[in-house]
Amino acid sequence: MTVHIGAAPGEIAQTVLMPGDPYRAKWAAETFLKDAKLVNEVRGMLGFTGTWNGNPVTIQGSGMGMPSLSIYANELISSYDVQTLVRIGSCGGMQPHVGIRDVIVAMSASTITSPSSGIFRELNFAPTADWSLLQAAVKAAEARGTKTHVGGIYSSDVFYAERPDLDEQMVRHGILGVEMEAAELYTLAARHGRRALAVLTVSDHLQTGEALPSEDREKTFGDMVEIALEAAFS
Repeated sequence: MTVHIGAAPGEIAQTVLMPGDPYRAKWAAETFLKDAKLVNEVRGMLGFTGTWNGNPVTIQGSGMGMPSLSIYANELISSYDVQTLVRIGSCGGMQPHVGIRDVIVAMSASTITSPSSGIFRELNFAPTADWSLLQAAVKAAEARGTKTHVGGIYSSDVFYAERPDLDEQMVRHGILGVEMEAAELYTLAARHGRRALAVLTVSDHLQTGEALPSEDREKTFGDMVEIALEAAFS
């Protein structure tokens, strides 16, 4: 048990999927895991442990933004010895060829700042995914016929950004999408020698303004969850 996670020793699997929304964690656990059990509800940040194809899996909400994810990822690693952490969540598309409902597998995650920025000081650390997870996720997505893009994303520290000039430069440099957590997850995984990946569903588009209705999101996010699970246990 930690300050933010109420699970007892042995109740957290070594493989954890991390959606931002705790209710998405509940939906994913009930939909994809067998014998899912609620193991955390501290501050309403729900976590469930069950099995997928016989493999123990925990699905733990991480909240919105890098500071929130950093709390949960740090505690999962330091107190529960989690080895594999896969972020599953939504993102905004940034390239014309990236469509709504497409899946992005994030090879790298650029950011202006994160909770780890103070450690590096003047260094611009380049957070990247674990190669074995990334390769397995791409293979799983191809096998499912899911339209998937692999490349760099941007982890923003604000939701309501007002920097069209920055968006323009990211599009110019091939950034596929924007979200708010992956850069810190990748940094923490590198620091502690763990595996990390972000598998994201495009729920809206910064250029076209198109967005998924809220009632369509859970159904659409199913591909992302299955890709993440298949990658984790390949």
